[in-house]
Amino acid sequence: MVDSSSPPPLQTEQHGFVRLVRLNRPERKNALNDELGWAIVEAILEAARDDEVRVVGLTGNGDAFCSGLDLGPRPEAPAEPPLSPQERIVDDLGWVSRFPLAMRLQCDKPVVAGINGVAVGAGFSLAMSADIRVASRTARFLAGYARAGTSPDGGLTWTLPQAIGYERALRFLLEQEMIGAEQALSLGIVGEVVDAEGFPDHFVEYCDRLASVAPIASRQTKRMVGHATTPADLESHLRNEIANARRGLATEDGREAIDAIREKRPPVFHGR
Repeated sequence: MVDSSSPPPLQTEQHGFVRLVRLNRPERKNALNDELGWAIVEAILEAARDDEVRVVGLTGNGDAFCSGLDLGPRPEAPAEPPLSPQERIVDDLGWVSRFPLAMRLQCDKPVVAGINGVAVGAGFSLAMSADIRVASRTARFLAGYARAGTSPDGGLTWTLPQAIGYERALRFLLEQEMIGAEQALSLGIVGEVVDAEGFPDHFVEYCDRLASVAPIASRQTKRMVGHATTPADLESHLRNEIANARRGLATEDGREAIDAIREKRPPVFHGR
């Protein structure tokens, strides 16, 4: 059960025509659990339906953007997705595969990720699902999936090669190196890097700047660019992606990888 006395895992606020969405688990470096994952999806879909919203700004509270999947103890009962039955048609995708669907396809308003700190694993996939990424100079990036003994989910095998190209994406996913904001900028993972002390204000100001564009022009432009760059079988790709990610985690190597992460030791893989 969710503790009603605890702060909400996601905060939203309206800033002019900008809907600011803030991950709010700073004590866990904004790690994703079921409650937070579904809350992000619903916040994006709600912003898409609201005519008073022209731009969505997504960022994290505290010193992290999102540290990935929460590997701590799970609650007794997972949170139910706050979606209507019609919106749960692709429930087998879960919230992680809904990140790119919600941000790229179901929301025709620009989604800007303000990466204020670490973005790892599913948190990195979340950032890459946004249309535009602005990073604090203190931000750091790691795919992390190979470290966990599996392949990416959250649309990362689509969004990352689209952003930086095939070889750079493959290298980044397999070399398992944490990179800083400047290297992320040189690779094309982010479009802008801002000094940490001025980052919060700059992020909101940039979202405001995009919100000043004629809303019909903005939405039509995003739809047309999206149509030109999104594979026709994206949903099928996302299903294959998460099925493979789950398959990898269920192997002996996957279990060994998670144990090694928790025990802070090098893993020993046997290919099974």
